[in-house]
Amino acid sequence: MTKQTMIRSDITGTVWKILVQPGDILQADDTLMVLESMKMEIPVIAPEAGRVIELLIAEGAPVREGQDIALFEEE
Repeated sequence: MTKQTMIRSDITGTVWKILVQPGDILQADDTLMVLESMKMEIPVIAPEAGRVIELLIAEGAPVREGQDIALFEEE
């Protein structure tokens, strides 16, 4: 059985680099993207093994703490 999970930003900052595309299969703790805040790079990691369903943000875009940034399907 699969479960969809919304991944949210833990910080307010900028999307520095997106490392995945929709459809990519990931293992737990793989990095989806890197956010930048105050010259610090903060990775956004997969909560479980699964698949990226949709990216809701683009590289260079600003993000707020708690903002939805990706839809992930756990397996």
